[in-house]
Amino acid sequence: MAAYSERGVHGQTVQLLGERVVSGRIAEGETIDLAALSGELDLSLTAIREAIRVLGAKGLVGSRQRKGTYVRPRSDWNLLDPDVVKWQVAAGAGEAFFRNLAELRGALEPTAARLAALRRTEDHVAQLRAAVRDIAETHDSSPEDAAESDLRWHRALLAATGNELYTRSDIFISAGLIERDRLVHSGTHKDPVPSHTAVTEAVAAGDPAAAESAMRSLLEQADEDLLRAAGDDAPHDGLERPE
Repeated sequence: MAAYSERGVHGQTVQLLGERVVSGRIAEGETIDLAALSGELDLSLTAIREAIRVLGAKGLVGSRQRKGTYVRPRSDWNLLDPDVVKWQVAAGAGEAFFRNLAELRGALEPTAARLAALRRTEDHVAQLRAAVRDIAETHDSSPEDAAESDLRWHRALLAATGNELYTRSDIFISAGLIERDRLVHSGTHKDPVPSHTAVTEAVAAGDPAAAESAMRSLLEQADEDLLRAAGDDAPHDGLERPE
């Protein structure tokens, strides 16, 4: 589920139309006048249709006889698609999205850390420690590099659970985690190495309670970093966790 990375006019057109749909500028259920778009953007009808096909693959638009091309209900959108995630954040819907992501991670990752401590192999521990070193090396690097290093660590943790469904659950968090990390690493944030090291070493020691506790602490720091990056240091209902 890679992001749509084609550059040039076609890629720009996909992005422009995607952002209009996700932002609600073209509302759910609304018919899209392809000919009008062609004139507005000074692009051929073929180019517009090619961009629409990409959005269709992401669940954003559909077509029906007589109705033509229209925006599908949000419930049909592929909200895990990297581009859809990026467009939501760009459209100003980042607060709601990151709140949902925080809740999902809070339900998923502490248990993953516990299972990893019970089932990890030497290879899993080696991968986690290597990922921590990557995080340390990219901490002051570009936001993109830092985000990729962090994602490698989370994927290594999920793999260490020995549960195939947990391993594949990275599809639920990867796109959102990358966007969150890009935002956080673009501003002031705490050093992520100690919190990731704490989880890694608890997993390595085979201590499930310590691993779960360390992961909860990591997630609390992640929430604090996000609030700081958003310029809001006050208590924030959207990212609070229930006791």
